[in-house]
Amino acid sequence: MADKIVITAALSGSVTMKEHNPNVPYTPEEFAREAIRAEEAGAAVVHVHFRDYTTGLPTTDPVVMSEVVQAIRENTNLLLNLSTGVSLESTLEERMRPVVNHDPDLASLNPGTMNFCTVNYRDGTVIADKTYYNPLAATIEFGTTMQAKGIKPELECFAISHVHNVLFFHEHYDFLEAPLHFSFVFGVMGGVRFNSDMVNSYVHAIPPGSTWQGIGAGPTCFKVAMAAAIFGGHIRVGLEDNVYIDHLTKRKSEGNWDQVAKAVEIARMVGREPATPAEARDILHLPKRS
Repeated sequence: MADKIVITAALSGSVTMKEHNPNVPYTPEEFAREAIRAEEAGAAVVHVHFRDYTTGLPTTDPVVMSEVVQAIRENTNLLLNLSTGVSLESTLEERMRPVVNHDPDLASLNPGTMNFCTVNYRDGTVIADKTYYNPLAATIEFGTTMQAKGIKPELECFAISHVHNVLFFHEHYDFLEAPLHFSFVFGVMGGVRFNSDMVNSYVHAIPPGSTWQGIGAGPTCFKVAMAAAIFGGHIRVGLEDNVYIDHLTKRKSEGNWDQVAKAVEIARMVGREPATPAEARDILHLPKRS
């Protein structure tokens, strides 16, 4: 289905808050609202970071996770992708909980530690100097758990070295089953900038038959979406990555749904149509579920 494109809505993230965009969901009702509207707009997958209902801070509280998962599954047909990143402050044990406690269709799997920083590109100020801790032993443990539960790893690569780590795991361990599914992330300080050379490097580094999606942080969001649509990848948009529907005018998104609608428009510009959740299951080679 080369003319189909899988669009993922990353509903919440761990950094964007209601103060950045009031439509960032915290509660099960808000997650259900965002998921329903994203599906109606053309999304096939939702990616979820759980939030404390009151503070909005990232959490893997069992009650919160269960109620949010139930709200999405009862109200949509969307494929469910749970984050094991959670937040930069979360312990590895906390980050394991989404895949230990639940059976999502996909879950993020991070194959390398990196700087994960916030900077001011205008004057060079380092605003937040942090580390995203992903030791190789943890990747093996997370991946092995996902394999045992039939959860497809979404391999989040913030740098080309992360793809090379995946190749190492694929050669020497059996928890990654082909065809693999990658996310190529652009625009995070500590990772890679968005340009055609980096897109080309990513695409040519992964094993034949793999699928991939493009993720652009902030102002790179829709540029990456266009590149992914052109070069045969899939698209992720949403309030986790970007709070604006128009960066030129600084007009904020009305929710995840309008970013999905814009992704659909981008896909159709290059002759591709949004995949349904059932089509996305086949495209991403996910196991059938009752």
